[in-house]
Amino acid sequence: MHKAGKLPPGPTPLPFIGNLLQVRTDETFKSFMELKEKYGPVFTVYLGPRRVVVLCGHEAVKEALVDQAEEFSGRGELASIERNFNGFGVALANGERWKQLRRFSLTTLRNFGMGKRSIEERIQEEAQYLLEELRKTKAQPFDPTFYLSRTVSNVISSVVFGSRFDYEDKQFLALLRMINESFIEMSTPWAQLYDMYSCIMQYLPGRHNRVYYLIEDLKDFIAERVRANQATLDLNSPRDFIDCFLIQMEKERKNPNSEFNLKNLVLTTLNLFFAGTETVSSTLRYGFLFLMRYPKVQEKVHQEIDQVIGRNRIPASEDRMSMPYTDAVIHEIQRLTDIVPMGVPHTVIRDTQFRGYTLPKGTDVFPLLGSVLRDPKYFSQPDAFNPGHFLDENGRFKKNDAFVPFSSGKRVCLGEAMARMELFLYFTTILQSFSLQSLVPPKDIDISPKISGFGNIPPTYQLCLVPR
Repeated sequence: MHKAGKLPPGPTPLPFIGNLLQVRTDETFKSFMELKEKYGPVFTVYLGPRRVVVLCGHEAVKEALVDQAEEFSGRGELASIERNFNGFGVALANGERWKQLRRFSLTTLRNFGMGKRSIEERIQEEAQYLLEELRKTKAQPFDPTFYLSRTVSNVISSVVFGSRFDYEDKQFLALLRMINESFIEMSTPWAQLYDMYSCIMQYLPGRHNRVYYLIEDLKDFIAERVRANQATLDLNSPRDFIDCFLIQMEKERKNPNSEFNLKNLVLTTLNLFFAGTETVSSTLRYGFLFLMRYPKVQEKVHQEIDQVIGRNRIPASEDRMSMPYTDAVIHEIQRLTDIVPMGVPHTVIRDTQFRGYTLPKGTDVFPLLGSVLRDPKYFSQPDAFNPGHFLDENGRFKKNDAFVPFSSGKRVCLGEAMARMELFLYFTTILQSFSLQSLVPPKDIDISPKISGFGNIPPTYQLCLVPR
C-alpha cells in the first residue's frame, strides 16, 4: 500500500473502497466535518485507495501552510482535471517548474499595464460597460450569471489576451459557458468519485469525462490566441501576458531546463483565465443574494457609498479605506460563499513531522478552507451572515487571521490582489447605481449552494435592479 509513518488517526479503510462509507461523494465537506468531531482537527482518510490527510480549523491549516510552508508547498492531485494538465501550468505544477511559473506570473501580473493602464483602470472601465448592460434590464427580472461572468472575465482577458471581448461575442459566451460548466462538473459527486478511482474511471465512458472535453476546448481556444500572438509579436513591446511569456521563451531558448514552453504557456494562461473568471463572478453572484436576504445590510452599504463616494464619481480602490462597513460586508460575503471549501489539494514534498505525526513524502493534504472560514474560535456566529465579524466596537474594519478564502502560505492565490480590487469596485459601482430587489420575500431566499463539491456553486436565481 503506502509506507506508513505514524499517520494521524482516522476511520479504518476497507480494501479498494477505502472510507467511502464515511465520506459521501455528494457532501464530502460535510462528511469531513463529521469525522473531525470524532478524530480531531487532523485525520487520515482513504478516498478509495487514495490516502489523504485532512486539516480542519484555523490553527491546523496555518501550522501546515504557513509555519511549515516549504514542506506543504507541493500541489496534490486533482484527478478530475489532471488528464488535461499533466502537471503543466502554474496551478498544478510542482518543484522547479512551479517556482519558475509562479515567479513569472506574479511579476507579469504586477507590472501589467506596463505604464499603459493599471489593473484598477481596467476594472473601472469594465464596470462601466457592465452598468450600461444592467440599465438595459429596465428593472425587469433577469439571471445575473452571465452578466457577471462576462464583465469579470473581461478584466483577466484584457491582461492575458490584451483586449476585452464584446458582450455579444458568441465565442466569448461559449467560453464562459464552458468555464461555468467545468466548475460545476468539478463539483459533482461524479468528480469526487473520479478523484478516488481515476485509475479505473479514466477508461470508462460516462459523465465524469465531460469536464475533460470542456477543458480541452478551452485549451484549443487559448492555443489559437497564442498562434495569433506569435504571428504578430514585437519583442520590444509586449501587449499582454501571452506576449510576455513568448518573449521569455525567446530569452531562454538555449536553456535546456527552461520551463518556458508552449505547453506551460497555454496551460498557465488557462489557469489565469479560468480562475480569474469563475471565482470572482460566483462571489458577486452569491453576494447579491446575501444583500437581498439582508435588506438592512444593503441599506447601510448604500448609505456609506453615498457618504464617501456620492452618486456621480466612479468608485476607486482607495475608497475602501474610508468604507469599513462595505469592506466588512464584502469580507463576510467571501467568508460565507466559501468558494473552494476543501481548498485545492496540497502534498508534502518530503517526509514531514506534523503535530507528532509523520507524513511520508507525497502524502496529499486537504486544507479545509471552509472549516477555517467557519472556525467558531474566530467567528462568533460562524454560520450566520454578520458583517460585525470584521468590525471593532467603534465600527472600524478589523482584520481576522482566519479569513483565508485565497488560501495561505506558498500557494496562496496568485490573483488575490486583483480579485479583492474587483470585488470592491464591482460591488460599490453596482450599488451606487442600483438597489437589488428580490422576486421573493427576503426571508424566503434560499442561500444554500446548488452543488457543493470542489466548489460551492451559488443557486440560480433572478433579481431586479432598480435605479436609485
